[in-house]
Amino acid sequence: MPSPTPDARRGIIARATLIALLVALGLWIVAGFLPALIWAVVIAVAIDPLVDRAEARFPTTSRSLIALLFTLAFALIVLVPIGFGIAQGAREAHDIIGWIAQARHDGVPPPAWIAALPFGSSELTNWWRDHFADPVAATAYLDGLNHTLIATNGTLIGKGIAHRSVIFGFTLLALFFLVRDRDAIVAQCRRASEKMLGPTGERIGHQALLSVRGTIDGLVLVGLGVGVVMTVVYFVLGVPHPVLLGVFTALAAMIPFGPVVAFVIAALLLLAQGSVGGAIAVAVIGFGVEFVAGHFVRPLLIGGATKLPFLWVLIGILGGVETLGLLGLFVGPATMAVLVMLWRELVESDATPVA
Repeated sequence: MPSPTPDARRGIIARATLIALLVALGLWIVAGFLPALIWAVVIAVAIDPLVDRAEARFPTTSRSLIALLFTLAFALIVLVPIGFGIAQGAREAHDIIGWIAQARHDGVPPPAWIAALPFGSSELTNWWRDHFADPVAATAYLDGLNHTLIATNGTLIGKGIAHRSVIFGFTLLALFFLVRDRDAIVAQCRRASEKMLGPTGERIGHQALLSVRGTIDGLVLVGLGVGVVMTVVYFVLGVPHPVLLGVFTALAAMIPFGPVVAFVIAALLLLAQGSVGGAIAVAVIGFGVEFVAGHFVRPLLIGGATKLPFLWVLIGILGGVETLGLLGLFVGPATMAVLVMLWRELVESDATPVA
């Protein structure tokens, strides 16, 4: 094969440079929306079997309608629990407002559960008396606390909610088009991977799909398991609203270290009732269940689906979450699965039989 002429070589370099610059510019432009696009891809991969069943069950239904229904269903799955939590929080806020009004008017004596603490009860009692037992001190402390919280967090919380709302809306929009045009998108990705990577490209895509689906299966099963176990614990220990808190725990358990919030809430509710032993028990049991589920059960489920060693699954999950946040929960194991697959192909292709 003749080597390219200097002019042809310069043309190849110029085209490659132009393509690299355009790709870098495109990534820079859409950088703020990349998480939304990746989330849409992850969700589309997760619901793809359900979309297949829906299209087979209703062959005459337009793909746009099916995509719209699945997009709306996902939006409801996310928004309904959030709305329910906001409604519950609004109802609980009434009691908090009443407590604050009482503290400002009459002061609030130290609750009984503080005296039952195994350590630090005297220090906490003195602090409570200095800040809440006297109405003047309580008013001064609460006013300063409110001003500090509003000044430091009000703007940040507002901007964060607005930004996440835009990202969520863009995720739904991208999900709709991914579901509607999934066959064309898959065909284009397959052709592009074959041209760039050859037969290895399709294997990489298949392994990444298995990893994402295995991760989702592991999340759902682990979340349900942790929710059921902790609901029983809440019932036994007398936590208020055990079923509601159990559902919240199940949803939070789908996120690494997410159920810690539920355990803290349950412990605080028990402390408010004066049950120090119950609060300690729910915290210890909860953290133990989360440790086992997050470090052993979930990696085993994901590793079984992707044929990935336990250590690499654990590294992919924890490293992905630390680097990319919640999105890394899916990207991390998928990346590890592809790397291990490429390593195995390299080792097996170089292996020679021993006589």
